[in-house]
Amino acid sequence: MMRYLMPLAIFMVLAVFLLVGLTLNPRQVPSPLIDKPAPKFQLNQLHEPEKIMSSDDNLGKVWMLNVWASWCVACRDEHPLLVQLANSGVIPIYGLNYKDERNTALQWLKRYGDPYAISIVDIDGKVGIDYGVYGVPETYVIDKKGIIRHKQIGPVTVDSLKKTILPLIKELQNQA
Repeated sequence: MMRYLMPLAIFMVLAVFLLVGLTLNPRQVPSPLIDKPAPKFQLNQLHEPEKIMSSDDNLGKVWMLNVWASWCVACRDEHPLLVQLANSGVIPIYGLNYKDERNTALQWLKRYGDPYAISIVDIDGKVGIDYGVYGVPETYVIDKKGIIRHKQIGPVTVDSLKKTILPLIKELQNQA
């Protein structure tokens, strides 16, 4: 009898783990960078390659960093929402153009609109690696002290904007 109970018990434990796993949202992968300083960078700007943008340029303000690429289909899905957000003036959005060709990226922004205060170029993906980018698009909300407060894996949606991102931005902007 005991010989049949042990496999049954093991099966039950595995079934419980499977059921719990099925209830988790794969877009909510915890980032080890949340509540830690955003990785430092100095990168060339997309529109004006002779100019450099540094992560320190945004100290003192709440801002978003959106990792995007012209070859990214999901980036096209979220793009109209980012354009609306940028036009609202709620928060400055900075683009991290990830492993893309400059001319293709510029044409893409011209075609679909440019929500970015500045886009910077991460041609080799090193800054993306520092930020723990799994794939594009990804979006980070960074506070006035340069601390990452939120990471959105995948496209920003109306739902994620209303329920998570905008309330967080408002809270961070009201902090001293």
